[in-house]
Amino acid sequence: MARPKKEDAGFGSLFEDDYLVRTLGRIAHDPEVALTELVANAWDAGASLVDLTIPPVREIPLVVQDDGHGMNAAQFKTRWMTLGYDRIRHQSQTVEFPAERKGWRRRAYGRNGVGRHGLLCFADSYSVETWRDGKGASFEIGTQSRENPFKIEKESSFLRANHGTRLSVIVERHLPDPDRIREILSARFLHNPQFVVRVNGQSVSLADQTGLIERMTLEVEGCPSAEAFVVDSSRAAKSTLYQGIAFWVNGRLVGTPGWIVGSEAVIDGRARFAKRYSIVVKAEDDWMGEVEQDWVRFKAGGKADALFAAVCRYAQEVFKKLSANLVEESSEDVLVRNREQFKDLSPLGRIEVASFTQELVQNNPTIHPDTLSAAVQAVINLEKSRGGASLLERLTKLDEADIEGLDRLLGQWTVSDALAVLDEIDRRLAVVAAIEKLSKDENTDELHTLHPLVTQARWLFGPEFDSREYASNISLRNAAEIVFGKRVAREAFVNSRQRPDIVVLADATCSIVGTESFDGPDGSLTRIQDVLIIELKKGRSEIGRVEMNQADGYVQDFLGSGALDGTPVFRAFVVGHTIDSKTVREKENREEGVLRGRVVASTYGQLVRTANQRLFRLREKIPARYEDVSGAELSARVMQTPSQVGLALPAPTEGKKT
Repeated sequence: MARPKKEDAGFGSLFEDDYLVRTLGRIAHDPEVALTELVANAWDAGASLVDLTIPPVREIPLVVQDDGHGMNAAQFKTRWMTLGYDRIRHQSQTVEFPAERKGWRRRAYGRNGVGRHGLLCFADSYSVETWRDGKGASFEIGTQSRENPFKIEKESSFLRANHGTRLSVIVERHLPDPDRIREILSARFLHNPQFVVRVNGQSVSLADQTGLIERMTLEVEGCPSAEAFVVDSSRAAKSTLYQGIAFWVNGRLVGTPGWIVGSEAVIDGRARFAKRYSIVVKAEDDWMGEVEQDWVRFKAGGKADALFAAVCRYAQEVFKKLSANLVEESSEDVLVRNREQFKDLSPLGRIEVASFTQELVQNNPTIHPDTLSAAVQAVINLEKSRGGASLLERLTKLDEADIEGLDRLLGQWTVSDALAVLDEIDRRLAVVAAIEKLSKDENTDELHTLHPLVTQARWLFGPEFDSREYASNISLRNAAEIVFGKRVAREAFVNSRQRPDIVVLADATCSIVGTESFDGPDGSLTRIQDVLIIELKKGRSEIGRVEMNQADGYVQDFLGSGALDGTPVFRAFVVGHTIDSKTVREKENREEGVLRGRVVASTYGQLVRTANQRLFRLREKIPARYEDVSGAELSARVMQTPSQVGLALPAPTEGKKT
């Protein structure tokens, strides 16, 4: 390998020619996003008019020109040519306007200066002309430089009156559709009549918006009428800078759009409806005297109150009419938000939760998404509490000799509860059968097949472990790295999100999960309460004294690791195919007479036999308790469960072969 030359010492970073294009994300590949960003730049420059010229074919210039404040050469080099330019830090969030627009108010879109490179969506270089105070500067910007992600290829100056910026690019790729761009931009900036966007010389008026749903004259008591326009911005654009109700007086925006009118909140601005719809209220020049001089708000008084009351009433009416369309969308959103818990429910449970969600949204259309999510989570938890797994958990924790307790528990269940438990028992019997089959196969991959089955079926080791509360957590993982890090390489830890609790040892796979409790005066401190370690030996292994001492060593190392919160009790199970006859099958670890850990040896066969005996016994007891249920009713309930059916193929017709 050749050594670097002496003159290369201390050489700085280099950039691939397309570095900037690759880091711009959708701006560099989606013309709708790119042009929206460029128009937003014009908004931030205090423009009142933006003209886009989109060519019919490629290899012709695309132009974006605005009448904003423009820049001198020094400002261009500082603002435009700084990678990741922080607009808020250097220019604030308030838009600067040209002198003749004194008194205009606007909040800036831009944050990090990325959008100004939107023309790179269409080619690898572009031109900029910008002018103010009678002087202008033009620049050719290119990206073909290894030393810089973008650079000024050519620069010149000129004289020009007024102010503005003109961007142009020869379109080589991603030719946009002018009509589609016109719709999107008009929807994005519809809230402010003092900002007009034209595409190929045409703009879209408020009355011609694609998303216009309704246009209504509002009668204002004792005052001139106003006109309301309801717009669904999602039909053209995915979002707008402002949502809510915007007031226009004589073609000028009063204040800032929002869902608070006067002192009344029309709806929660965080609700789905509020983020999708906008209402524009247009009033003519006879309302000019009711606007404050700085146009920040209406003057306090009876006329403004009457206008606000009329608008609030209308907004509520619109909301009631449109909210029905949002029930399905809002319901789906919140269920997707809780999909991990939702998918754990039975099919019947999922239907019931979905039905509850739809009814709740329908009855409370303004409900906030967080409130809706909390309600859905509560119902999911209730559904889990009466699901087969939870009911079976309660059943298995009863002592088999407690006939009275068993009868009392079964007496509290409905038929559907019993059926849910029977389904869960059948599912567990299928898991036991799979474990029995895999454990006898010498070629079984313990890590990817047997271990996931066994560790997910913790009930195999006793009813006390049949709880959803057992899980991996940061404290246990840190302790596991300390304990097993002494024995294995770091690569032994399986760090996938699905199985963060598994460690791969030379002769076994080992999982560590635990339960937590809450401590402290306010219950805010978590403590590890119980820890379950399951070690599955590989191959046709035999468990002897060495294996038991090794597992006991794990428990002692965990207790002495100092990485666990609380004083948990450890239960370790070492599972193999056989156990040496001279080996003690159970070991305890005590501190001052207090049990801190127990290690138990077991075979796969022992686990399978014990599970089968208990599950089959319950399988027989539960139907006997419900003898009064007719076979037809029971059959009907079972048949409601979805199942896969065979595909009936049509018989071949004469003269044709299938």
